[in-house]
Amino acid sequence: MGKEYIVKSSFGHIRDLDKKGIGIDLEHNYAPHYIVSADKQTVVRELKALAKQASTVWLASDEDREGEAIAWHLFEVLGLDKAHTKRIVFHEITKDAILNAIKTPRDINYSLVNAQQARRVLDRLVGFELSPVLWKKVKPALSAGRVQSVAVKLIVEREREINAFDSQKYYKVSGFFETEKEHADLKAETNTRFEQREEVMKFLTDSKNSTFSVADVETKPAIRKPSPPFTTSTIQQEASRKLGLSVSQTMSVAQKLYENGHITYMRTDSVNLSDTAIKASKKVICDTLGEKYSHSRQFTTHTKGAQEAHEAIRPTDMGIPNIKGDKNEQSLYELIYKRTLASQMADAELERTEITINVSKSKTTFSATGEVILFDGFLRVYMEDRDDETDDEHSNLLPPIKKGDILLRKTIRATEQYTMHPPRYTEASLVKKMEALGIGRPSTYAPTITTIQKREYIARESRDGTEKEFEDIILQGETIKSAFAKKTVGAEKKKLFPSNIGIIVTDFLDEHFPKIMDYNFTAKAEENFDDIASGDIEWQKMIDTFYMPFHKNVETTLEVSGRTSGEREIGKDPVTGENVIVRIGRYGPMAQIGEGETVRYAGLHKDQLMETVSLEEVMELFKFPRKLGPFEDKEVVVGIGRFGPYIRHDNKFVSLKKGVDDPQTIDLETAIERIGEKREADKSKYIKEFDNGMQVLNGRFGPYITYEKVNYKIPKTVDAKELTFENAQKIVADAGMKNPKKGAGTKAAKATAGNKKTASTTKATGTKATASNKKPASTKKTTTVKATHRAKAKK
Repeated sequence: MGKEYIVKSSFGHIRDLDKKGIGIDLEHNYAPHYIVSADKQTVVRELKALAKQASTVWLASDEDREGEAIAWHLFEVLGLDKAHTKRIVFHEITKDAILNAIKTPRDINYSLVNAQQARRVLDRLVGFELSPVLWKKVKPALSAGRVQSVAVKLIVEREREINAFDSQKYYKVSGFFETEKEHADLKAETNTRFEQREEVMKFLTDSKNSTFSVADVETKPAIRKPSPPFTTSTIQQEASRKLGLSVSQTMSVAQKLYENGHITYMRTDSVNLSDTAIKASKKVICDTLGEKYSHSRQFTTHTKGAQEAHEAIRPTDMGIPNIKGDKNEQSLYELIYKRTLASQMADAELERTEITINVSKSKTTFSATGEVILFDGFLRVYMEDRDDETDDEHSNLLPPIKKGDILLRKTIRATEQYTMHPPRYTEASLVKKMEALGIGRPSTYAPTITTIQKREYIARESRDGTEKEFEDIILQGETIKSAFAKKTVGAEKKKLFPSNIGIIVTDFLDEHFPKIMDYNFTAKAEENFDDIASGDIEWQKMIDTFYMPFHKNVETTLEVSGRTSGEREIGKDPVTGENVIVRIGRYGPMAQIGEGETVRYAGLHKDQLMETVSLEEVMELFKFPRKLGPFEDKEVVVGIGRFGPYIRHDNKFVSLKKGVDDPQTIDLETAIERIGEKREADKSKYIKEFDNGMQVLNGRFGPYITYEKVNYKIPKTVDAKELTFENAQKIVADAGMKNPKKGAGTKAAKATAGNKKTASTTKATGTKATASNKKPASTKKTTTVKATHRAKAKK
C-alpha cells in the first residue's frame, strides 16, 4: 500500500450479543443488544486513535455476510464518519486485488449486515430458549442449536439405520479363466448372487463338466469430465479423503494459505473462476502438456443463494505449483492447484468393454468389465476420490477377445459374504449431506461439526472390528474343496458416532420441537437469509414469523412434558431377580440393578449405547472393580470406567495397555508393572511447578508452560529446566498480548500478579441495535470493543 497507509487488524468480531440475558429486546422489534468484549479494549483504543488521525478509513474485512457485519460493527463502535469511510472487498490477498479494491470502494451493504443479524438473532433465540428446557427436562448444562441439533439428528438416524439393518449372507462367485490360444488370464463374476450354500454347490458341480464360451463382447466409448474447482464443502470432503484432515483442520490450513496470499477466499459455495484464472490455467497447460490437453470452461453454481464469495477456491498465481510451508499447507495447496488446473483440461477419453461368458450346463452367466484409457486428459493431473458410500468395482484389464472364443477354466471360487449396513458418516460425508439438504452455509459447516463434538453429542472415533469366520468353496480341476478363514469385519476409521446423551436430546427435541428438527425448516431459514441479503424481505418479519409460535411451544413443553432419562429396562439380574435398567444419571449413562438399599450402579462404556446394550454386556460391568492385592500397603484395584478399563492405586489411575491387558484376567504382577511405567512417564513429563500452580511440562512438541488450563509454548532458546518464575510469568504475559482471542490475556494478568488479588475491574458497555431494509440503526459509542478483521487507516 505504500508508506501513506497504516494497516491494522482488529482480530475478529468486535462485539456480539450480550451474554447476560437473551441480548435481544423482544419488546422493540427484536433489537439486538450488542456488548463489546473487555479483552479487546487495547486494540479498539488504538484503532480509535488511528481513525481520528486518518483522513480516510478503509474497512477491508472479508467479503461475506460475517465480514460485512464486522465492517458495520467497526463503523459503529469506532464512531466513523461516512464521508471519510470506504468499504473495500477482495477475495485474494495479492497486490493487484487490493489495489483494484482501492480503486472501486463501495458503501457498507446493509442487506448483508441484516442477513447476518437475522442469523445471529435466530440462533440466539433458539439456543437461549431451548437450552433451559433441556436443563429441566433432561440434564443440566446441555445445549441446543438450530443447525447443530439437526446435524446430530442425521448421525442418530444413521446409527439407528445401522442397528436396524438385517445383514444377509450370500456367496460371491468369481471365475478365473484363460484364453485358449494366448493363455491370457481373465477374471469374471457371476451375474447371479447365490444366497444358499446348496445353490453354490449345485452351480460348482454343473461347472465341473461345462464349457465356457464368450457369448458377447460389447465395447462402448466413454468420456470422463473433470470436477469443478473447489468450494468450501468439496475441499473439506476431498481433504478428508486424500489427506485425512478433519473439516476444522482443513479450514485452519486454508485460512493460513489465504492469509499468506497463496489462495483465494476459502469460504465460498461458488464454482466460478475469473477470466484471469482461466487464461492463466490455459497458459500453464499449453506450456507444460500441450494444447490438446487444454479445454477452458466455466462451471455453474447450483447451490441456491451462493453468496459467500465470487469465486471458487483457487491459487492466486497458477504459475506456482508448489509453496513453502508445513506439510499440511503444502499438501492442501497442491490439492487446490491440481483441482483448479484439471478443471480447465480436456475430458478423458476411454473405451469400456463388457464380456459375457456362457456356462454350457447352467443358466448362470459370468461377466467381466474392463476400461482402457485412450486419452488421459485431465486424469494426467488429478483424479477425485470417492466416499466409502460408493460401491463401484475397480475395472480389470481385459485380454484381446472376441465372441465365440472358448475359455479354459482354471478356478471358480465362491466366497461367503454378508450385506453391509449403510456407512457411518465421516466429517466429509456429513458436510456433503448437510449441503445437499441445505443445512448451514460454507462458513458454518466446520464450526457446527466441531461444536457437536465438543459438547459430546457425537464422537469422531476409529473402532476395531470383530473377527468372523468365512467359508471359501473352490472348484479346481475336478475337485470341490471348502476352506475357512478368519477376517476382521466392522472396523471403522474416523467415523462419527452418536453418544447416549446425543440420542436422548435428539429424541426429546424431535418429540416436542418437530419444526426445529425438520430438515426443511432449517433449509428454509437459509433461503430466508438469502432473501434478506438480497433485500427482498425484512429480517424482523422473518424472525417474528418464527418466534411467536416457537416461544409458545417452549412454554407448553415446560408445562406439560415430564423429565426424560432415556430409561430402558433390559432384563433381570440372573442371581437376585431384580430389574436391570440403563439410564442417564448425574455423571452420564449408567446401568442400575434394583432399588433402595440394595441398589447397585455401574457406568456404561463410552461405546455402549443404552438402546442397544444387552443384559449380558451390562452384567459384565458389575464384575468390577476387581481387587488384585496389596502393593506398597495400598490395595490395587482394576475397574472399568466410562473411558475404558483402568488400574487404581493410592488414589491414582493408570490405563491398561490397549490390545495387551484384559481387565478380566490381568494379575497383580502386571498391574504393578503398569504402575511403575506410569510413574516413569510422569517423572519425564513434569519439569517443575511454581507456588501459584503454574507448571512446566514436557509435551509431544517440546516443553511448555500450563497455567489455569491454558498452555504456553516455551521458546527453543530457553532451557525449560532453568526457567525461573519471573521468566515463566513473562512468557505467559507475552502470549496473552499476542493472542487475546483465547482468553490468554486474562490468564496472563493473573499469572503476573502471582497470588495477589487485583483491585481494579473492567466494565464492558453495550448498545442496542436495530435494522430496517435500509440501514441498521446506529448505536451509541462504547468504551470497550471486541476487535475485527482488517481496518485500513489512511493518514
